[in-house]
Amino acid sequence: MGAVVVDDAPSGVKAPDGGWGWAVLFGGFVITGFSYAFPKAVSVFFKELIREFGVGYSDTAWISSILLAMLYGTGPLCSMCVNWFGCRPVMLVGGLFASLGMVTASFCTSIIQIYLTAGVITGLGLALNFQPSLIMLNRYFDKRRPLANGLAAAGSPVFLCTLSPLGQILQHEYGWRGGFLILGGMLLNCCVCGALMRPLEPPKKSEAAKELTEKKTKKKLLDFSVFKDGGFLVYTVAASIMVLGLFVPPVFVVSFAKDLGYPDTKSAFLLSILGFVDIFARPICGVIAGLKWVRPHCVYLFSFAMIFNGFTDLMGSMSTNYGGLAVFCIFFGISYGMVGALQFEVLMAIVGTQKFSSAIGLVLLAEALAVLIGPPSAGKLLDATGRYMFVFIVAGVEVVTSALVMALGNVFCVKKKSEAPQTKEEAAEREELNKSEDKTPEDGKVDSIEVEQFLKDEPEKNGEVVTNPETCV
Repeated sequence: MGAVVVDDAPSGVKAPDGGWGWAVLFGGFVITGFSYAFPKAVSVFFKELIREFGVGYSDTAWISSILLAMLYGTGPLCSMCVNWFGCRPVMLVGGLFASLGMVTASFCTSIIQIYLTAGVITGLGLALNFQPSLIMLNRYFDKRRPLANGLAAAGSPVFLCTLSPLGQILQHEYGWRGGFLILGGMLLNCCVCGALMRPLEPPKKSEAAKELTEKKTKKKLLDFSVFKDGGFLVYTVAASIMVLGLFVPPVFVVSFAKDLGYPDTKSAFLLSILGFVDIFARPICGVIAGLKWVRPHCVYLFSFAMIFNGFTDLMGSMSTNYGGLAVFCIFFGISYGMVGALQFEVLMAIVGTQKFSSAIGLVLLAEALAVLIGPPSAGKLLDATGRYMFVFIVAGVEVVTSALVMALGNVFCVKKKSEAPQTKEEAAEREELNKSEDKTPEDGKVDSIEVEQFLKDEPEKNGEVVTNPETCV
């Protein structure tokens, strides 16, 4: 998918929609969990870091912000690495970086050093795992892709439910330094997930067909032609506005509860409530998005999810007790899960599978600045006003605005895409392959009808999992 890569899925390969794909899905589940839950889970250490280094809320919020900014801002770099080296080697190196950053952070003596280690190094490592895992997941699944994306996205709330209370326990038992060290060891599991990402190879064809396919594929590090797509531009603008406020409530809800006078453990439990609801919201939304009458209109379901999330923030801003925050976390978990399950499914529906690798890198880069300034600006607002209500209101307005941009942009600025261009492209490629088959010796001829029948009779041979020297562990 996307620009041609070392272990790229060749154009003639049909996604298995199962088989080894379930192992790839499990790896994507774990990687997504670490990538999205980690920036929120480290927020349980913020109080200790404030006391240790004598800094403010906005200073500690930069840790989560830098983690997310690295995850987003290094998108094009990750795309180029994948397009050059392949998914598996990039993920193995990323797992080592992620672990190294947290282990090194446990020995830091200033908040700036933590920015560089837990923020930059760990963030880069998670980025080198996250994007390749999405690319591999979408190579292995086609018809079941919405469900697969929903299940993989469920890794975020599952890990949030576990990492948040685990971080609280580690902080209580070993302090923030011991907690960072143990979490760094846990991140080595990213390397195991990277080892699961085996490349796909098409069923054996004639040499002539293989040579033609190789000639048609030209190596590209990034495909900038996606900017010619109006739908991609609308998506990029809307997503950039969305992430300004999307990650703010999970980062500050624990501190909100502590500010109301509730114990640390009880406050951290709010993230577990949010995550528990999110666990079920993502797969269910994936199933709904996969329905025949819903899938063509996923972009509007995505817009509804963002509006739902924004209004939840606005309602949550009026919470004055623990019960109100708990209700907020339930509804935020539902809406947040819907957004998480749909965001990359919608992007793939807009740009298509062949440009997804480059498109996701460019989208993440566009979102990086918004992610970088989101939580810290909210922290500044909190330091200035001393009230969490304004933080949640601003976040809600930003997310609702992004939903309106997405929906209205697609209604008025984007012409409805037909699948004809993609179909014609595939038909032309098949026709060229058939012509090349006709030019082979008589004994090597294969009638196109027979080939089509063969592929129908043995679909399990499409997208076989193989290992090659460049991607073996």
